[in-house]
Amino acid sequence: MLYWDYAAAAPPYDEVVQTVEQIMRLHYANPSSLHRAGVEAERLITRAREVCAAALAVQPHEILFTSGATESNNLAIKGAALQYKARGRHIVTTQLEHPSVYESCRQLRELGWEVTFVAPASTGIVDPADIAAAIRPDTVLVSVMHVNNEIGTVQPLREIGQAIKAVNRRTLFHVDGVQGYGKLETRLKEWQAELYSLSPHKIRGPRGTGILVVREGTALFPLLTGGSHENGNRAGTENVAGIVASAKAVRMSGERREELGRRLIPLRNRLLHFIAGMPELILNSGEDGAPHIVHFSYPGMKGEVLARKLEELGMTVSTRSACSSRLAEPSRILLSIGRDVPAALGGIRISLGDIHTEADVALLEQALLAAVQSLKKAEGGLK
Repeated sequence: MLYWDYAAAAPPYDEVVQTVEQIMRLHYANPSSLHRAGVEAERLITRAREVCAAALAVQPHEILFTSGATESNNLAIKGAALQYKARGRHIVTTQLEHPSVYESCRQLRELGWEVTFVAPASTGIVDPADIAAAIRPDTVLVSVMHVNNEIGTVQPLREIGQAIKAVNRRTLFHVDGVQGYGKLETRLKEWQAELYSLSPHKIRGPRGTGILVVREGTALFPLLTGGSHENGNRAGTENVAGIVASAKAVRMSGERREELGRRLIPLRNRLLHFIAGMPELILNSGEDGAPHIVHFSYPGMKGEVLARKLEELGMTVSTRSACSSRLAEPSRILLSIGRDVPAALGGIRISLGDIHTEADVALLEQALLAAVQSLKKAEGGLK
């Protein structure tokens, strides 16, 4: 079975697995404890914070560890909204965002905040001018993802950051960087982003740990209260093994980013050209997108049907974001870029990783051709 769902969860590096095991066996003490074992665990977290900060070109005290990117996104958005509600109760985001951002904004709207959901162009790109036009004097936060988790489009974050600050310098900028880090350059200072979310298990790290960069001078209202962990931003005993292993994945993925891009881009482009030559399919991503995501639709055929057929042929793919893959309704992302309902119901996402080769792509192409021909034949027999 060939695995093509790296955007949902990437298999951890061997070094990451070894680190988790070693830390759990040897450094199980509570890092808040004052005894020697607790102090040693705390030192491991401090070192992990330094490693992540170096990879992201920020200060160690600006790194906050969470349980995952969903928590990081919730804390960034709700924490900023609650902390700065005296400034205003307006938030700007886009129609393309991951559910952890989109639903956080919807929840705040139910609680009395106003939210503007900016529409993308048919290319899946958000116009910085549209972001700027949505900002008001009472806009507390703008949240825009780096890479779309479904179709792989890359947002012009530098221009968006400039547009935000040109209109209202007090408006905070949050970037969901989950699908961008380790594939594309991360430049928080250039983007003028105060908040940045990262998920280690997308970059061959462990599940259950997330990262949120909170730039100096930015405060958040804590969503989890209790102890004074994470400088008072997030109560809860730290997951030492997960944090240390996540730092290793962040470092390794950052160091291997350019090499990964050189390997994946030709594979992605080969797949794009192959799919473009199949008249039954519609491409939803292109060569200007992230190097690891290829997305297409089979209009009139539900995505899960094609995904199951491909699995029978030895290929594991997904239909959309893993957080939404069990939903029966059309893809919100595809509808936002102008696809009709049949196309939005028939989406398939292929996401590549560093294990994939030209031979693997050839096998996937053969399986895709066979799957489509089989489903066409079955569909024709039903008419």
